[in-house]
Amino acid sequence: MTTTPLDLAAPGRFAAFSIPAYRSYWLSLVLTGFAVQVQTVAVGWYLYDLTRDPLDLGLVGLSQFLPALLLVLVTGSVADRFSRRTIMSVTLALMGMCAIALFAVTGAGIATNWMMFLIIALFGTTRAFYNPARQSLVPNIVPTSHLPPAVAANATATQFATICGPVAGGLLYAIDVRLAFGAAAAFLGAASLFILVGVPKTVPRTGKPMAGWESVSAGFRYVWTNKPVLGAISLDLFAVLFGGAMALLPVYARDVLDIGPEGLGLLRSGPAIGAIAMGLALIVFPIRNHAGKIMFAAVAGFGVATLVFALSATLWISLAALILIGAFDMISVNIRNVLIQIWTPDALLGRVNAVNQIFVGASNELGAFRAGVMATWIGPVAALSLGGALIIPIAAAWAIMFPQLRDVRHLDGRDEASPSPKN
Repeated sequence: MTTTPLDLAAPGRFAAFSIPAYRSYWLSLVLTGFAVQVQTVAVGWYLYDLTRDPLDLGLVGLSQFLPALLLVLVTGSVADRFSRRTIMSVTLALMGMCAIALFAVTGAGIATNWMMFLIIALFGTTRAFYNPARQSLVPNIVPTSHLPPAVAANATATQFATICGPVAGGLLYAIDVRLAFGAAAAFLGAASLFILVGVPKTVPRTGKPMAGWESVSAGFRYVWTNKPVLGAISLDLFAVLFGGAMALLPVYARDVLDIGPEGLGLLRSGPAIGAIAMGLALIVFPIRNHAGKIMFAAVAGFGVATLVFALSATLWISLAALILIGAFDMISVNIRNVLIQIWTPDALLGRVNAVNQIFVGASNELGAFRAGVMATWIGPVAALSLGGALIIPIAAAWAIMFPQLRDVRHLDGRDEASPSPKN
């Protein structure tokens, strides 16, 4: 058997970081996360200052999600046909150019809301190609045995940027809007260089040639025909759909807890704090056994924590519940993402990850919409309480409907029940 660089990776809990390519990849994730958060804050503030129309803030999110939805059949295929490292580097550079465009139009004072939407839509289109390649590259540079802590480290990097990025974006915007967009462009340029220089070029294995519709729809077909993968992705979709706590945080801060905008910032940090703490725990103590059962228990815990937050009128209880929401979600996301990586053949990984991204994006958007509509009808406490209560039987139902997923024990591909081992 031929020995590869991945086989020579040092053992241990932080073994993935002993691989130079993974270190460059992880640093790129941190820089990209900061850039996206800084730019998001700056775009939101600038647009609202420009138009004073809250609808424009919603259109920013839509401008970034729609390209991924409309191009889902293309973006995954590209990640499976071409070098994922090259795709990541090029798309990061293009996202940096979008940040430069925002720097230019805002600095010249010629920006309009529709001009901003156009640039953000271009950013979202580029990011739609970036995400499947980003997720699919990890198994090409990290051995399967190191995937669980590596996936946890990736998610921790994202959550760290989620906490610190908006603060940096707000400070930079307060000094000069151009500083915010300039910093985003610099971060994205550096992230592109980390991938280009630090990660060796990899070409996905193409497997059996497919043509036309058969090729572009292969990701959907794989998810649909492999029930454990379908169960993992759809479980997250429905759990987040009936969650929606983040969407109602402003309502809780003002009308339920009466803690004002300062308290809102504290509440928003809660899930990220929980996710980072759990992410670090999963790096140090990766899940070794009963992964499927732990995932279902984490989803049920997510529902219980959501219900506690919904019913709480005390700040410290609400904050603790939000921290638990982030921690339970991190467990579920970590296990689900690792299972998708190890169960999906490399030749299909880009297309399957593109489908997963659409499910994740749709669940976040639809979950916020569901929570807002129901809060209008029956009030925020009842809307969130009902959603949290429904998550628990959903986890139980999925555990019954997808026994192969429930009975997964290991996150290193050793399960005999694996629906389609990596090859």
